[in-house]
Amino acid sequence: MFRWARRDLTGNFPGIAWWFAASLLALLVLAGFPAKTRAEPLLDRYLELAQPSELVPGADSYGPVRGDLPVAPALKDGKPVGWVFLTSDFVPTAGYSGKPIHILAGVSDEAVITGVRLVKHSEPIVLVGIPEARIREVTEKYAGLDLRKEASSEKEEHELDIVSGATVTIMIIDDSIVRAGIKVAKALSLGGLTPDTETVAARRSVDRGVDAVEDWQTLTGDGSVRHFTLDVETINADFAALGDPRAGAHTEPGPDSDAYIDVWTALVSQPAIGRSLLGDAEYANLKALLKDGDEAILVAGRGRWSFKGSGYVRGGIFDRIQVIQGDISHRFRDREHRRVARLAAAGAPDMTETDVFIIPQKAGFDAAASWRLQMLVQRPVGAIDKLFLNYDLGYDLPDRFLVAQEAPAVAAPAARPSAEESAVAIRDALWLRIWDAKRNEVVILGLGLAFLTGIFFFQTIATRNERVFNIIRTAFLVFTLVFIGWYANAQLSVVNVLAVFSALVSDFRWETFLMDPLIFVMWFAVAAALLFWARGAYCGWLCPFGALQELSNKIARLLRVPQVTLPWGLHERLWPVKYVIFLGLFGMSLYSLEMAEHYAEIEPFKTAIILKFDRPWPYVLFALAMLAPGLFIERFYCRYVCPLGGGLAIPARLHMFRWLKRYKECGNPCQVCAHDCPVQAIHPTGEINPNECISCLNCQVLYQHTAKCPVVVAKIKKRERFEKQNGLAPSGSGQPPVNYKPKANAPAASNL
Repeated sequence: MFRWARRDLTGNFPGIAWWFAASLLALLVLAGFPAKTRAEPLLDRYLELAQPSELVPGADSYGPVRGDLPVAPALKDGKPVGWVFLTSDFVPTAGYSGKPIHILAGVSDEAVITGVRLVKHSEPIVLVGIPEARIREVTEKYAGLDLRKEASSEKEEHELDIVSGATVTIMIIDDSIVRAGIKVAKALSLGGLTPDTETVAARRSVDRGVDAVEDWQTLTGDGSVRHFTLDVETINADFAALGDPRAGAHTEPGPDSDAYIDVWTALVSQPAIGRSLLGDAEYANLKALLKDGDEAILVAGRGRWSFKGSGYVRGGIFDRIQVIQGDISHRFRDREHRRVARLAAAGAPDMTETDVFIIPQKAGFDAAASWRLQMLVQRPVGAIDKLFLNYDLGYDLPDRFLVAQEAPAVAAPAARPSAEESAVAIRDALWLRIWDAKRNEVVILGLGLAFLTGIFFFQTIATRNERVFNIIRTAFLVFTLVFIGWYANAQLSVVNVLAVFSALVSDFRWETFLMDPLIFVMWFAVAAALLFWARGAYCGWLCPFGALQELSNKIARLLRVPQVTLPWGLHERLWPVKYVIFLGLFGMSLYSLEMAEHYAEIEPFKTAIILKFDRPWPYVLFALAMLAPGLFIERFYCRYVCPLGGGLAIPARLHMFRWLKRYKECGNPCQVCAHDCPVQAIHPTGEINPNECISCLNCQVLYQHTAKCPVVVAKIKKRERFEKQNGLAPSGSGQPPVNYKPKANAPAASNL
């Protein structure tokens, strides 16, 4: 038994791999791809995750969920004292993960939020480092929010408590709670609010026939262009009013009368306003961009505060402004944005920022109704801490641009999509937007993968010159660490493996895995590489943490840090540890994926790569503890601990090709490659263990090295003796030796 197992590890008998593959196939067949079952009310599914008193103070139980509206009464001694709802039943807003953020909330008969509980989310920024307790703390602060004020056209009374690093996630949560709360309060007629009733005959629409060009004074005078300004003194006073003592130590410098916020906005999809502000050429370009039902607004500013900022460059979302209309809101993405060189209206002032933002038809925006531009202002008060304020700029299109809308013919009302259907539609649209925003990074990663593929396919040429190959490999490792890891955050994890398996046996959707383009491309590349080169293509070249280990070891060698080579017997008994860790996490994921994700912190990837060591000290200390042995034992973590490497090695047993060239003398008697292998993946008997090989191609450099490989050296010496005995020109010189006299009937050098 022991002998069979050992031979299997060296690549001769793929019994374990076939057994694992067959078992996995059987499990999938038994589990099946479950058919679409009848949709269970979302509130029913999550209601048990919060105690009644947490959502409605004093409540001791829940009543049955209403049949006409997904809300449940909160009962005290059998009598209703409030109502409980799930935000995603009313506002299926998708987060960065592409999945809804599920929040339970309670509301009183006076339309006041009484309690909030975050019950389910898949936000990656929280999963990779920001404490979830911090996010929960923010959501719980919505208790006491008066929905009557939020539903009015007045400025919102509440202020956002933004968590640094999760700005957009918090904004999505805020939007979900407020919008869903207003819908529930109106539907139940709480606090004097009434259900929305649409009187079609009284509605008005934008008159597109008015297109006369007018000057700046006329446009600002009748409200076609609205203005908001705030000086330095006021902004400092508003931050001081938040009650945080740190605000006073980070005030905006004077003069106090300087404009801090100085912003104008207008509806430029109305022809007269658009032509006046943009000019005929720019307006024609805008019309070509707008699809049926789309609208566009202009935002211009010249104060100290920028309404664009720089966050959209990284995340593709403008997180400082959003358009709010009733219970809908729209935050702009980079592809909905166009820069404008200058304002064309006569008499218009010079602006430091002038931009057009497109509101797509699916946002449900009504250009003829009142709306407001909400502006988020932040103030750093620490290394990573910030304070936030909201300001609103209201907008009503002047009456001269409106026309009464006639009542349409009576038609059957369109079926309203369910919350689940809306969430799916949002998710489907979201991954397409994310890919569009990340297209440059995808192209760069694709070029890197193509270059690496070329190295593997033409490895004989790539490894011919040791010095050149070392430069190429080091440069690629720097690319992997800096671009793939620290910039693009495309570090794969064993969590991805467990999540894929969980999706396969539950509710698989491609869109879920398409939400992160770079991770998806990396997994696709790894899947293909497993068939050709086993796990080495990823572990040896594309893993950012692996690159960090190897580069740090190179620096340690330059600093003459002594290197340790473990005895083969100890090394052979340590490498199964990573397989044990992987199987432990895999088994744990069958019981609870969340638990497996928690214990997957044995991977220091999040700390060292995703968050660049910006985590609490225990995580940083653990990551350094995993890196430190690598200064003495190259790729220590990869060899003995990494569960991802263990997980990739199992299916890699099925790889179809053997690319690494060997001589019959390798291992018997020659041990040069085995002694020089960076990860000791070559057995003393000469076999390369595909489970442990990282495809660094070091052995292929040695395979044709004219000074280090005994086999090559022996061939060269043999050829030189032959050439000398026969008076031939040395191979490769192109010139005969000194005193060269060819022998009669000597064979030509070209025929050797």
